[in-house]
Amino acid sequence: MAAHLSVLLLFSVLKGHKVSVEAGKSISIPCLYESKYIDHVKYLCKGHIWSSCSYAVKTNKPDPSGKYSIYDDKKEQIFTVTIKNLTNQNTDYWCVVEINNGLDCGQYFQLSVTSGTPSLYLDHQKTTGYIGENITIRCHRSNSGEMKWCRLGRNCVTGSFGSIDGTTVTTHMRDPNVFTVTMTGLRSEDSGWYWCAEGDIQIPVYLNVTEKPINSEYCKLSKILHVNEFNTFINICTLRDFREFITSLFAECDVELTYSSVVKKQRIKWVNIKRPEANHTLDVTSLCLLISSIILLVVLVFHDFFLNFVTFFLAFFP
Repeated sequence: MAAHLSVLLLFSVLKGHKVSVEAGKSISIPCLYESKYIDHVKYLCKGHIWSSCSYAVKTNKPDPSGKYSIYDDKKEQIFTVTIKNLTNQNTDYWCVVEINNGLDCGQYFQLSVTSGTPSLYLDHQKTTGYIGENITIRCHRSNSGEMKWCRLGRNCVTGSFGSIDGTTVTTHMRDPNVFTVTMTGLRSEDSGWYWCAEGDIQIPVYLNVTEKPINSEYCKLSKILHVNEFNTFINICTLRDFREFITSLFAECDVELTYSSVVKKQRIKWVNIKRPEANHTLDVTSLCLLISSIILLVVLVFHDFFLNFVTFFLAFFP
């Protein structure tokens, strides 16, 4: 570590603010850095004075005790440090980027560790929202200072209405002890670290914006009726194959379906039915396709009846 700290090019907490935490719990702190530092080693240094602080954990050297951990998201240019089993003995830290043959670059932050309920806290430090929908985050407080909602490295919303990166943000305090933030029409690029701040106290929260999963009552059929597996189903022609098919319907669903994954799947390519010969008889493949298609229709329309039939079938054809 360099003996002196270079000009601050990192952002972790809002300048002059402390992070409110409860003793015995854990906290994750995001540290934003410039693109020129992507391939540099990052580390957490503990201590109030820069020149005398000591390494806690580095991206190339884990903490053997497990108290400290670090993760470098090079795509977002943010490294996150996590501190477990918090005490009021260790409250001063530095987020640092190591500079080869130069002065290391870092940002100081301070934890406000309390034995009881923190003066500012969230229900969860990490939360999930869905594309196109709204999300509401509640910041619980015990003081009466001005509240603000900020995104790491971006702007803040201090009034009842505003926007961050084009996403509408509304806030209210109908409950005087709860600062309620609502983000409308979420987009995938809204994923990231945000801050809820009051006076000189703040708390970070990570928002993960993803596609909303599809909850289907036919989840157990997914392995057979999934678009990519459909041709397997329509080629069933023997009693043995049919029994294996029925048994597999009870398999656990191991694929998470999302709206876009369904929409983007290739359309089902049906097996071409050969034209009847002169004697107007259908070949085996065509007949198999016809029967299996009828079975599929019955399964989807008469789901409950079909499950009862399966129980009966397996009992008499072991």
